[in-house]
Amino acid sequence: MIILGLDPSLSCTGWGLVRSEGSRLTHIANGQVKTDAKAPLPERLLHLHDAIFAVIGQYQPDRAAVEEIFANKNAQSTIKLAQARGAVLTACARGNLLVNEHAARLVKKAVVGTGAAEKQQVQAMLKVLLPGVQVAGADAADALAVAIADAHLAR
Repeated sequence: MIILGLDPSLSCTGWGLVRSEGSRLTHIANGQVKTDAKAPLPERLLHLHDAIFAVIGQYQPDRAAVEEIFANKNAQSTIKLAQARGAVLTACARGNLLVNEHAARLVKKAVVGTGAAEKQQVQAMLKVLLPGVQVAGADAADALAVAIADAHLAR
């Protein structure tokens, strides 16, 4: 089973693919989709959609997983996150993928063992769970964590 993990953001969306075979996980690929902050919002959303749809086309995952949306103190940030998430979810729907959604605390607990884990702890566990992985950046690391959590939670 190939799982596409997604960490949506308008500025930089992370994606990561893992293969889950029983309790065994293997890294397939990961990356980040950055958008031009000066570009109009519709162009940025289209870029996110098209880039994630291309990843789906290239790797043919069996399903996708994404973090549930959380409310920021800044309403504008929450709205931008929701719009980016919509573009990414639309790409998944267009690729006929089932999408599982997980709370950030649940992702951290599934990967590290505690829902209060710091980003550095999550990234350290990625290296343990996916030996030799070269992570494209923090957003890609978060996306891989979502994919791993989805694999663990599906068992």
